[in-house]
Amino acid sequence: MALKAIMASTGALLVAFLVVHMIGNLKVFVGAEAFDHYAHWLRTILTPVVPYEGYLWIQRAVLLVAVIAHIWSATVLTIRAKRARPVKYAHRPPVQGSYAARTMRWGGVIVLAFIVWHILDLTTRTVNPVGDRSKAYDAVVQDFAPERWWVTLFYVVAMVMIGFHLRHGLWSALQTLGVSNAKRQRVLKAAALVVSVGLSAGFLLVPLAVTFGLVG
Repeated sequence: MALKAIMASTGALLVAFLVVHMIGNLKVFVGAEAFDHYAHWLRTILTPVVPYEGYLWIQRAVLLVAVIAHIWSATVLTIRAKRARPVKYAHRPPVQGSYAARTMRWGGVIVLAFIVWHILDLTTRTVNPVGDRSKAYDAVVQDFAPERWWVTLFYVVAMVMIGFHLRHGLWSALQTLGVSNAKRQRVLKAAALVVSVGLSAGFLLVPLAVTFGLVG
């Protein structure tokens, strides 16, 4: 039960971060000056109590711990489930489940790979055409330019997978935390779907808008 609680609570923390991050990303539609100001403001939060960019490093550390704890708890639970059923039945009927549930494990691997790419792309700018970290707006526009369609495609695939992961993860977390019951099941499933679709669509608005010339 403790492992399930860890997986659910760390997942909730990561979802909260995604919501805030998505809202910040949408500021790109306001214009270059506003978006660059927002990016600079993130680096000055809690100053002078903490050094410049100190808040971001604290945030990254917390998120890293949450991701590691989330993956660890999921892995341990998976191993325990397999050990509890060491013998495979020759004629076991197929287990019914959603596509998201069946792809949760390898979907998580794709999400992890996307996180690594995203950091190298728009955080450290290692693989981004714009190396100047003060030019956040230009980095986004150049990154998702039409000639770099493959970057946009990768983001689309990753966000779709994150959507599947979120839908199943949110529903599982609600069950683990005891929020779900027979009466609320349909409503909570719908809520998990709305949140996952909303987040995925919100994140995809920016790269798609840049690629198709709506932002630039």
